[in-house]
Amino acid sequence: MGGNGETTMTGASSSSSSSSPSSQSQGSAVRGASLLIVLQVASRAVTFVANQLLLRFLTAQLLGVSTQLEVYYLSVLFFARESLRVAIQRQGPTTTTATSTGENSKDNKNGDNKVSSDSAQDSQSVVNVGHLALVLGLGAAVGLGGAYLKYVDAATASTPHLDTALYIYGLAAVIELLSEPAFVVLQHRLRFGPRAAAESYATFVRCIVTFGAANWAWRSGCDWGALPFALGQLGYGLALTGVYFGYGWWLASSEGFSLLPKQIAQPGDQSLQSAATKKKSDDLVTAGNNSSSYALGYFYRPTLNLAASMTAQSLVKHILTQGDTFLVSILSNPQAQGVYALANNYGSLLARLIFQPVEESSRNYFSKLLAATSSEGKEKSSTGNKENDKKLAPSFSPSNQALVKARTDLVSILHAYLLLSLLILTLGPFGAPLLVQLIAGPAWASSGAGLVLAQYCLYLPLLALNGLTEAFVSSIATEADVHRQSLWMAGFSVAFAAAGFVTLRLLDLGAPGLVYANAINMLGRIAWSGAFIKGYFDRASGGKVRFGWADVMGAGGSMGVYVASTAVLWQVLVLCGVSVGGVSTRIFRDLFTVCALALPYVGLVAYMERRYFLACYRSIRGGG
Repeated sequence: MGGNGETTMTGASSSSSSSSPSSQSQGSAVRGASLLIVLQVASRAVTFVANQLLLRFLTAQLLGVSTQLEVYYLSVLFFARESLRVAIQRQGPTTTTATSTGENSKDNKNGDNKVSSDSAQDSQSVVNVGHLALVLGLGAAVGLGGAYLKYVDAATASTPHLDTALYIYGLAAVIELLSEPAFVVLQHRLRFGPRAAAESYATFVRCIVTFGAANWAWRSGCDWGALPFALGQLGYGLALTGVYFGYGWWLASSEGFSLLPKQIAQPGDQSLQSAATKKKSDDLVTAGNNSSSYALGYFYRPTLNLAASMTAQSLVKHILTQGDTFLVSILSNPQAQGVYALANNYGSLLARLIFQPVEESSRNYFSKLLAATSSEGKEKSSTGNKENDKKLAPSFSPSNQALVKARTDLVSILHAYLLLSLLILTLGPFGAPLLVQLIAGPAWASSGAGLVLAQYCLYLPLLALNGLTEAFVSSIATEADVHRQSLWMAGFSVAFAAAGFVTLRLLDLGAPGLVYANAINMLGRIAWSGAFIKGYFDRASGGKVRFGWADVMGAGGSMGVYVASTAVLWQVLVLCGVSVGGVSTRIFRDLFTVCALALPYVGLVAYMERRYFLACYRSIRGGG
């Protein structure tokens, strides 16, 4: 499938093309999202089974320590590659070549060769930037690791082999960053198949190594602390890097670029130009292919500038993303951390299975779909001629058609998220704690994990909406927009910390209070992203394409019907003796009750949304 993810340009005229670039990009995005969802389901299923087997060897305190080490590992990766990845996704062609209209067939052949050369240069530019992640990762691994060991609390520091486990996690992060050049070029070329293969294989290796090490230590009577998790992560990094390197090497060999850093060829390099190319030099218009466009001759400046602009935002965003773990580490003991970690892992399972792949593919899809609109805006702002500005003013042209398409698709995905959120809100608080008790055992359920998970179900819809709206924002935001968003997110982080202090210290609500603080944070971020998206469509289309939350909610007052039905269903479940977050003495009966009462509710939603589901089916079938 990876080979199908990329579209190639032929020498035929555009009138003979069977599909437009935007439709091809949309098809690649849909296939990519579907593939990543299948990948996440399969890999998380394996991980889930392995984690349930590990629970018999773990205490809540050890699970809390392993969560802290995982945050360290994720922080190294995030600071090293997040802003670079987003900037690379926003990078368009680094060269554009236009030929004169009087070309003969021989000239067209030379033009095809030039397009192939430009494609290889684009790939080399992406690879070069990808290597910067390793440099950043080395610094982050040493700095964050030293800070963790210096400020870790005494209870956590007493964990056996903590230092060794931390060093292994750092090494695993650095090894994974070695795969970044291959990953970014495959992602840039819409090759989703290699990612599916790499992550599936690496996840399987991690599960086998982690469970094998934990089982061996348990049978030997050794206390390895968090070492099994560290060894599993090291195996994941090695497997992932190996698979990505194999696919990347094949792509580089077939398309004529290198996975190693390589200086971009300059047009003034006499050794790289043939006599025929020099003769046609007056007919070629090359953009972005000069020495001033590349830092040190290797790194594409627009991409570096955007990545630098997004670094501060990435820092704030990571603090907000992992803020719950930071707060629970500071304001609670490892026992409470383990309980929250278990509830958080179960609660965010749906987000990792479905929401994350959709967000990644949507960000890539909207970036490419709206590239023409962004380019039009840049050209308009760069000209000083009022007459030209008038000609470039937004109108219903192909770029505005892209705006209409983007708005329609965004509203459709958000509406789907809203319907899924209704099911989570309605059934999750009653059903999820029962599943925890069934899978993890009554000991974990009685520790408070079930109650925290019930509260987490109320937070999940906000997490989903925020992820998708911020993915859209990141696909269209300019550097100035990124700076403004960073300031707002800094304010949200302060509000989150204050809310966490109030709920955890003053009100002593424990882990449920942390869920409430996260909800406050997400509401603020969703409100900001929604306002930004509305303003973007208004400006880009001259007020002809509008975005509003009323369109996402749907027409006909259906949301009022759903809210009333949810209230009725909750009351019936309570009357049937199903508690929220408690330990059930009749777990299978309660689960059956929840499932039986869910059927008419799901049927009601399906009937009310029949036109929407039919339209989605026709769209998917027509696009396939």
